[in-house]
Amino acid sequence: MENGKLIPAAMLPPDTSGVQLSPDEVARYGRHLILPEIGMEGQKRLKAASVLCVGTGGLGSPLLLYLAAAGVGRLGIVDFDVVDHSNLQRQVIHGTSWVGKPKIESAKARILEINPHCQVDLYPTALTSENALEIIRPYDIVCDGTDNFPTRYLVNDACVLLGKPNVYGSIFRFEGQATVFNLDAESPNYRDLFPEPPPPGMVPSCAEGGVVGVLPGIIGLIQATEAVKIIAGIGTSLSGRLLLFDALGMKFRELKLRPNPERPVIDKLIDYQEFCGVGGSAPGQEEAGAVESISVTELKTLLDGDTSGLVLVDVRNPPEADIAVIAGATLIPLDQIESGVAIDQIRDLAAGKKLYVHCKLGGRSAKALIALGRHGIEGINVSGGIDAWSQEVDPSVPRY
Repeated sequence: MENGKLIPAAMLPPDTSGVQLSPDEVARYGRHLILPEIGMEGQKRLKAASVLCVGTGGLGSPLLLYLAAAGVGRLGIVDFDVVDHSNLQRQVIHGTSWVGKPKIESAKARILEINPHCQVDLYPTALTSENALEIIRPYDIVCDGTDNFPTRYLVNDACVLLGKPNVYGSIFRFEGQATVFNLDAESPNYRDLFPEPPPPGMVPSCAEGGVVGVLPGIIGLIQATEAVKIIAGIGTSLSGRLLLFDALGMKFRELKLRPNPERPVIDKLIDYQEFCGVGGSAPGQEEAGAVESISVTELKTLLDGDTSGLVLVDVRNPPEADIAVIAGATLIPLDQIESGVAIDQIRDLAAGKKLYVHCKLGGRSAKALIALGRHGIEGINVSGGIDAWSQEVDPSVPRY
């Protein structure tokens, strides 16, 4: 089809010949069973199917909740993170009582509460080139709920090598996108959307850029819908279409996505950290490594002394400064520095003084110093930013 690809009813391998639904399952899935498109056979296909979800964050939460409720018989979860208070605004599979505990354990408990008929397999590890093929191989479909480019390329390439559909979603601030990669041999994959990864630090993470809490629910549910359709062999998939969603405008639009005949052949897994130029560093560390830095404890010592010879600039956005500040810092957002608007202001502030710059985690402040360096203004980055300040210097400063 020009606007999508019909899903063949016999696409996935689940054999339903020995699958039966118990009376409890018949009652549970009654609203599915009366749909002509699903019916008893479609529900048996769901029960016989297996889906691997990489990540149990904003996207993985609604994905897993609704795939479990729909009756997918086997769910695999890959994640090595623990639940944090900042997750609860959007990662709805987790609850307050699970803060500090493994996300996969929290997710499993919630899944089994929703549907005890699900088998839940846990993989408390990072997905790597060494383990990806082994972990993905037993599953019929992979749902990508990750938030970084190295893992997205890894998931994509492993799915291509194994011939697995890859249901993709991505979110940032108020915008999201979703599609289906690798539905069959003629389908586009992630490398047709992003032939090359963006430069490190070019795309801010949700931790620095923010995301409205309902957005991953919308995109995650679109992913779950595509997975159910593929398993049941019904409808038209998003394969060949990139669905874009703007929450502020409440608008959907779609772009055609075709395979690039000149794309390199994927014949093995590679070092994806190296490929994306991030080296496995935490957010902000790549940029921070390019400039001179001090720790937050060293900054505290300086601020407790004579401050007449220094100036501290905060390059976060105004809404972040409404949450928490380091006393004495002057707020000048990064975009004003990169655009050149604030260069003269900073030059005047730093005249005859030592310039120190901070942000939330250290990445944006390092970018600011690199930009300032092009104008002959030198300074020192505060490693870890206000987040490290809150943890190591002043716990009364809220973390966000």
